[in-house]
Amino acid sequence: MQLSVPEATDLSRETAASRALYGLDHPNPLLRGFARNCLLARRLLERGVRFVQVFNGSYAMGEGVGNWDGHRQLKSDYDRHGPVLDQPAAALLTDLKDRGMLEETLVVFTTEFGRMPTFQKGAQGRDHNPNGFTVWLAGAGVKRAYSHGSTDEFGYRAAEKVATIYDLHATILHLLGIDHNKLTFRTAGVDRRLTDVHGHVVREVLA
Repeated sequence: MQLSVPEATDLSRETAASRALYGLDHPNPLLRGFARNCLLARRLLERGVRFVQVFNGSYAMGEGVGNWDGHRQLKSDYDRHGPVLDQPAAALLTDLKDRGMLEETLVVFTTEFGRMPTFQKGAQGRDHNPNGFTVWLAGAGVKRAYSHGSTDEFGYRAAEKVATIYDLHATILHLLGIDHNKLTFRTAGVDRRLTDVHGHVVREVLA
């Protein structure tokens, strides 16, 4: 690793077109930082790294302070975060596709919950909503341009083709070639599954 990591993280080897695609020279330092992370993700995948996580919003931690945890000022925060996220994330997908890597790479864009459809009391933000939120998948084994399920008309609770977080985990594991019913970890003297006793592969999203 001491020999391979410096080469993998040396972004100076990238072309001008690649730098422009991701936004490495963008005037916004937050966008530049996220662009570096997304480009580094592609370089790691090229070199055989099997799992890469890219986190957006870590520059402003704390509840409602200035990240995606929009409890206080959701619109102004998201107006700032949206442009930071958009170009580098789109560039990563484009780059993976252009290099023929997306066919073998599963991209999972997710969080742990969504946002309420109403404002939070005493603030211009919105509280957590675990009952209805969006996750999207792209790449290996996933249908293109397919939308699965929907919330109620208020945007509060999943109402059509409801998929639980256990179903999401089961589906991701399936796409990785792993049977979630057989994958267990020994924890506190008990064999446990990521999907607990729940979880079904959402086959409608599979290509």
